[in-house]
Amino acid sequence: MGTGMRQGPEIWIRGPVAAPEAEAAPPETAPAQATARRFSWVGLHGGAGVSTLAAVYGGHDSGRIWPGPADPQSVLLVARTHATGLDAVVPATEVFRRGEAPQGLDLDAVVLVADAPGRLPRPLAHRIRLIESVIDVYRVPWVPEWRLGDLSGRPPRETDPLARLTGASR
Repeated sequence: MGTGMRQGPEIWIRGPVAAPEAEAAPPETAPAQATARRFSWVGLHGGAGVSTLAAVYGGHDSGRIWPGPADPQSVLLVARTHATGLDAVVPATEVFRRGEAPQGLDLDAVVLVADAPGRLPRPLAHRIRLIESVIDVYRVPWVPEWRLGDLSGRPPRETDPLARLTGASR
């Protein structure tokens, strides 16, 4: 390597590391087993789906109010994919950007729940792309069983990224 060039992590310099012997104790610096992060679901309008999402993916159902001090401070904003729902997303994210959200709250993402089965009309799909350009968005498709109150099945495969985020293991 030439002078002034920085070296990468040692593992890349010396190659693969041999597996430790079975009887060797793990080093004290080994990280503790990770625990799932807890979230508060906050609806941006009535009927957003907060209660259903909290029941399926876990976390705190905040309804349409900010989480309290004893609730998880990581927030997932929830809206439907109809025009009214999408209209509520940007102003809510701006509250966080301007630092006007209650102290200690952290906006993690926006969760958009399908308002009907099938494809979105082009104008709504365009609005979602604009929202996705400024914040992480998780999409939840139309689930007929949820409409009937049956939350017992596995969440839709399309929501695997959301399940990983919330630590849902159904």
